[in-house]
Amino acid sequence: MKQNRIIRNVHIVTPLGNEARRGADMAKVAHFEKGIIVIVDGMIEFAGDEKDCPAELLALHTYEYTDAGGRVAIPGIVDSHTHLVFGGYRPDEFSWRLKGDTYMSIMERGGGIQSTVNATRGCTAEYMAEKADWFLRRMSEMGVTTVEAKSGYGLDLATERRQLEAIRMLAEREDAALNIVSTFLGAHAVPTEYKGRTAEYVDFLIAEMLPEFRGLARCCDVFCEKNVFEIEDSRRLLKAAREQGYALKLHADEIVTLGGAELAAELGALSADHLLHVSDEGVKRMAEAGVVATLLPLTAFALKEPYAPARKFIEAGGAVALATDLNPGSCFSGSIPLTIALACIYMQMTIEETITALTLNGAAALGMAADTGSLERGKRGDVAILEFDNINYLPYYVGMNCVATTIHDGRVVWQAPQ
Repeated sequence: MKQNRIIRNVHIVTPLGNEARRGADMAKVAHFEKGIIVIVDGMIEFAGDEKDCPAELLALHTYEYTDAGGRVAIPGIVDSHTHLVFGGYRPDEFSWRLKGDTYMSIMERGGGIQSTVNATRGCTAEYMAEKADWFLRRMSEMGVTTVEAKSGYGLDLATERRQLEAIRMLAEREDAALNIVSTFLGAHAVPTEYKGRTAEYVDFLIAEMLPEFRGLARCCDVFCEKNVFEIEDSRRLLKAAREQGYALKLHADEIVTLGGAELAAELGALSADHLLHVSDEGVKRMAEAGVVATLLPLTAFALKEPYAPARKFIEAGGAVALATDLNPGSCFSGSIPLTIALACIYMQMTIEETITALTLNGAAALGMAADTGSLERGKRGDVAILEFDNINYLPYYVGMNCVATTIHDGRVVWQAPQ
């Protein structure tokens, strides 16, 4: 449901452009302290200084009005990496990790992704959609207006289809508070029925699943990791996906330095994600190829791992996006406020770089920067109005929500209690 809306008395802070901002340009955001945003049928017609807004535009349509009271507005946040559709939770595994078990050791003893697969295979699409909607409503409260959702907890044809159908149900709701982008992640783990036969499972993904899901998923992802899907199997799957029209994404170099970043650059992927153990060569190649580095500090925080080298990517001229990695195992959090705090405090990103990473660069990581991720004419009318008049409150109010109003396609979808 799209609306016409005018947002007045607003301090606009936004990156600009139709592609990812790279290197030093990530810190270059536009400020319009006495701004106005005019949204027509869900799309921005004007965003900038009110004195420059054409008077005839204001008279051309009937509008809903929002007075921002001088507070900051940023583009709606793009959470470009989540696993929010699943069955079953894993709180006991979190406790095991606190006692010293590693992510891979839990996976090897039947926990981890396979545990969620076992639970998800028994769920209907309707149940998964209802459960995911709980997360989506809370994301909306934090200013998120676009979210990526992956499959990958079925690892068989029927369950992967149900996961993707659940995502489509959510995306097609008339009153949806967010734009939802689907990603096929059948290569999330090797299922037990294919244990020891990874190449055969990749054959099955290529021959059976990729053709089946072309209408249900925009992107194809792979967990490119040692003892999961290593470089050659990942390359084979992603090349087949590209031939069938999918955009490419990778979970890369999360646990060990394997070369996933270099593979992402070789294949021209939209993004490589995680990258906790990326090599310097991988950083260089991704920057040269224009592959977005989607960094997930909540996961590093939850796993007690070193954070991904954001500054290396930025100093190499690369594009960094930030996302939550909400999932039932390694990172059961969709907290945008904590993501901002970790990026600024521990990853040495400026607040301007962080805003760009969570908006325009997040959109680029989904192939959507042409119409999403900035406040300028021709973009979706997705806006997050803060409680404050200064962007430095975002990291300063540590881990707390600063969003007062979330607007999606010109429609107010969440308003903080007064």
